[in-house]
Amino acid sequence: MTTVLIADDQAMQRFGFRMLLESQDDMTVVGEAANGTEAVGMVARHHPDVALMDIRMPGLDGIEATRRIISSGARTRVLIVTTFDLDEYAYDGLRAGASGFLVKDALPEELLSGIRAVASGDAVVAPSLTRRLLDAYAHHLPAAPGAGPLTGDPRTASLTEREREILTVIGQGWTNTEIATRLHLAESTVKTHVSRILAKTGSRDRVQAVILAYDTRLVNPR
Repeated sequence: MTTVLIADDQAMQRFGFRMLLESQDDMTVVGEAANGTEAVGMVARHHPDVALMDIRMPGLDGIEATRRIISSGARTRVLIVTTFDLDEYAYDGLRAGASGFLVKDALPEELLSGIRAVASGDAVVAPSLTRRLLDAYAHHLPAAPGAGPLTGDPRTASLTEREREILTVIGQGWTNTEIATRLHLAESTVKTHVSRILAKTGSRDRVQAVILAYDTRLVNPR
């Protein structure tokens, strides 16, 4: 059973999410929060598998709530639900530790599959959409145009050359299947490399690995 916390300042939005989630045999809603402060407190009390997090909420917003939840070491994974697919704050939410984001007008089955994916440890942001998001808000990144990869970054220091290569193409938006085909590897081998990259770099999921590739200048914005 996947436990879910709903954080949104609109009561009707919370009601709609709850009705959808509780119609599923494998999901249950453990609480509703109308702002970020309530969300942080409810995560600490209920330890949900997934928190559906709105961005714009009164008081403590969804980005700071996400940051506090992740920094607390909670096992809860945050799925940001935003109004637009390139919301100006979505990038900050991903950097705060969210495992992905969806738009509020997503189809019900997309939301449900997204929750299941996040609960199982996957990221729900498609690689191409992640690339669009990061490119659109590249001014947040420390890399200067044309700069080469940073050397000596402790997060990537233990990577092998192959792992560094795969992290680079993950940052470029390649899927596991594309990596396997273009680098002439078995897809199972690619999955093993990706798992090791996440473990060595301390990345929670693929989205965080993409951000790391940008932060360390393995990938530069177009």
